[in-house]
Amino acid sequence: MNVAELVHEPAACSGAQTALRCGSRRVSFSELDAAGGHVADLLLRDGVRPGDRVALLLPNVPEFAAAYYGVLRAGAIAVPLDPLLTRTEVGAILQDAGAGRLLVWRALERSAPASAGLAVFVLAPGSFFDVATDAIWDPPAAVAPADTAVILYTSGTTAQSRGVELSHANLAGNAAATAERLRYRIGDVVLAALPLSHVFGQTCGLNAVIASGACLVMAQQFEPAQLLGLLGAGDVAVMLGTPTAYAGLLSADREQLLMRVAPRVAVSGGAPLDGAVQAAWERTTGAPLAEGYGLTETSPVVCLDAPDATRRPGSIGWPLVGIQLRVVDDGGGDVATGETGELVVRGPNVMKGYWRRPRETAEVLSDDGWLRTGDLARCGEDGRYEIAGRAKDLIITEGYNVHPREVEEAIIAHPAIREAAVLGVPHPLLGEEIVACAVLREDAECSSDALMSHLIERLARYKLPRRVWFVAALPRTATGKVVKHRIVVPFSVGRDAEPPLRT
Repeated sequence: MNVAELVHEPAACSGAQTALRCGSRRVSFSELDAAGGHVADLLLRDGVRPGDRVALLLPNVPEFAAAYYGVLRAGAIAVPLDPLLTRTEVGAILQDAGAGRLLVWRALERSAPASAGLAVFVLAPGSFFDVATDAIWDPPAAVAPADTAVILYTSGTTAQSRGVELSHANLAGNAAATAERLRYRIGDVVLAALPLSHVFGQTCGLNAVIASGACLVMAQQFEPAQLLGLLGAGDVAVMLGTPTAYAGLLSADREQLLMRVAPRVAVSGGAPLDGAVQAAWERTTGAPLAEGYGLTETSPVVCLDAPDATRRPGSIGWPLVGIQLRVVDDGGGDVATGETGELVVRGPNVMKGYWRRPRETAEVLSDDGWLRTGDLARCGEDGRYEIAGRAKDLIITEGYNVHPREVEEAIIAHPAIREAAVLGVPHPLLGEEIVACAVLREDAECSSDALMSHLIERLARYKLPRRVWFVAALPRTATGKVVKHRIVVPFSVGRDAEPPLRT
């Protein structure tokens, strides 16, 4: 079905129920459905045809949901854009997607490129909601399950951003399976500490919540103070966020508010969840913090821990219904249970392909539907999966293969270190040199020599970073993923086979 049906159907049977909360605003299912109809009508009158690309550049506001469902209702393809993108980045995506229209939030209008052939619609609070809920609009356009609904551009943490084509069946199916795993109920209040422009926020937040007849609370900022305020209402049943959000809440919770207003279950995704953060959250709140795993290319959820399962640090849980997983070696053969290999995925959630990039699509998606994730994983005896690292991040130094995540975990094990990022930089003698930058915990101190002494006890010589420096923060995407190609290495790599350690 058309993903826009997710709001159209509950509006017909429980229209007065609150679908969205954003600050002091409350939007009912009927109001959201009418606003989506208004958007679709505007686009159709402007000449939009099925398959046309319409870009959305909006923060977490009700107008995002109206625009998103309205574009789909018209039979067009939505291209949500990260509000943090620069004007140049927005322009590049619009050109790549061939988008002829842009719906942009008034405060973000400066990010809209001046481009011939681009129609820009500037939105403000209340846009599209100034219509009667009983207004009659055309129903959602008829679409085939495989028709493209959304093109989402990857964060580009290691390479140029690419458009991922997700179909109506991809998105609706993954939203339903996620809601089932998390046991969303009618009337549940779900806090999304996530940007709705990202697939995590769209599927697990917007689509899964709306389809379940629940209420989505949109966090407009993801700082601990605002999140604690939203949790302070005391009615949040489920929270969705990144590891950074949960770590921040634990650090900021001076009055043990979390203990009193903890959600029934919290879900972490978008980046690896540190076991210490998970344990601290569950110890503080008495409620589970379940880790999930997915990719933009998988709509996104592949695996998700069951909220009532016994927690196992590092586990991303079991695959959702209908999703098949394999762990394979370099030759494509299955590895033994417990062994590490590349995770490959097949199922109704796997993308159609990269927008207008058939060669890149063929590199990761086989003819029989198996998607190479580029992530290293292993499967336990109980069928749970763990992510062991990223194959594409593999560092080859002195002929050895080194997985950055292993080194990062050893660095973070130091009590003074909060975060770390390990990367390989070209070296004329070694192939690649392992370097690391670290973020200290508040009020903690640590020298590079002390950190190295700590690592020598935990890592083989060839895995040791040869250079270490400290930074105030790591560059991240809106969902908390570290963007390694934006890390500035503050030194030149020398030709000395044993370069001195420098901060």
